Amino acid sequence: MKLLFVGTNPENTGAASHFVALVQAMAEAGHEVSAVIYPDGLIWQGLAQSRVRLYKAKFRNVLDLRGYAAVFKAARDLKPDWLVGNFGKEYWPLILAGRLLGVPVALFRHRTPPMKRLSAYLIPRLAQRFFAVSQHARQAYLDRGTPEHLVRVLYNPVNMELCRFDPQQRSEILRSLGISEDAIVLGYTGRMHDGKGIFPLFEAATAAMAVEPRLHCLWLGDGPDAAALRDLAAAHPTTGRHHFPGWIHDVHPYYSAFSMLAFPSIATETFGRVSIEAQAAGIPVLGSDIGGIPETLQAGVTGLLLPPGDVSAWRVAILKLCDASVRESMGAAAHQYVQQRFSTCVIANELQRILAEG
Repeated sequence: MKLLFVGTNPENTGAASHFVALVQAMAEAGHEVSAVIYPDGLIWQGLAQSRVRLYKAKFRNVLDLRGYAAVFKAARDLKPDWLVGNFGKEYWPLILAGRLLGVPVALFRHRTPPMKRLSAYLIPRLAQRFFAVSQHARQAYLDRGTPEHLVRVLYNPVNMELCRFDPQQRSEILRSLGISEDAIVLGYTGRMHDGKGIFPLFEAATAAMAVEPRLHCLWLGDGPDAAALRDLAAAHPTTGRHHFPGWIHDVHPYYSAFSMLAFPSIATETFGRVSIEAQAAGIPVLGSDIGGIPETLQAGVTGLLLPPGDVSAWRVAILKLCDASVRESMGAAAHQYVQQRFSTCVIANELQRILAEG
């Protein structure tokens, strides 16, 4: 199968990470893949060393002729069976390009906030395939009137090798942060703002630290509430056990440093890529029972689902995973779960199957 992916969004988002992983998955599965992407952005960097032929382009709006020119050039070179898009601003350009080229279009939607009314009605009907990235997201589109048969679900793929647990990396990261080798590290990675549940997590973690002296928190990321969280930690007696490396471009090595991952959102999440990446590394997950997060883990097997913002419940759960035997059992199950459900080969095969349907 020949696939032309188009992703000219310059932002560092979960959708960008999904784009890179999906393109790589299809290339690794033996498909002939090209990509029209934003020059020198996260996607470009992620695909620069791959076997994928890259074309530089920007779609500033639906009338940007330079974007169309890049798509048409890539299509002339590849003669694709499908055009695949991942970002909202390219939905209409790809539908128009698909009509002009006579090539079917597959579009992914990563967000649950509604599109404009006309787009919400027409785009799932005009694209030959329209994908949600979770059952939670799919239901949101159905609730707004999109017919069931038009919305498929395809989860984020995970590169198992990229997320592989590495004890040497663990030692090096802990040493660089001044954390002892026998520490239990609760990891958080993502945007730092109130809706992500970082403040209830801080309260729960500091309460757990009073019971477990080896517990540390490793906070990866940045955002509008990062300074407030750092100030809160600095004023607390446990300040030396909270670590803030800031924004990390490539978080994959840090999964090896975690003993458990916290995904404490109190606002709805469409899915939760960090959850499946951590589990791929054999790290159990504590996740809020909200939005698409429950679809990323097996509650009680690969991690625990908890009430969003419930400090007491999160404290108890953190202490439960401070037990090495519980962590090891859940971590082993987590790796197997992701391998069977979210690995690149599984998702690539599922996408090929759906695209090949009549």
